[in-house]
Amino acid sequence: MKSIDVLAAVLLVVGGLNWGLVALANFDLVAFASGAGHFGAKNVLGALIYTLVGLAAVYQALGWKAIQRRWQLARA
Repeated sequence: MKSIDVLAAVLLVVGGLNWGLVALANFDLVAFASGAGHFGAKNVLGALIYTLVGLAAVYQALGWKAIQRRWQLARA
């Protein structure tokens, strides 16, 4: 697996955990981890993390057809 694929997967997990915590506990993991403070607060590091999570989602979405082809070849 390429390093960029691993990074994208990690960022998607971070994004998923953040949204789960927002929904269940009203806790913003990215704001906490970046030192921005309270829920919904954003600083430069937080903005970078949010941007990278979004780009990771786009990257994974664009690669979805390739992933499906690899799975089909692995099953054959």
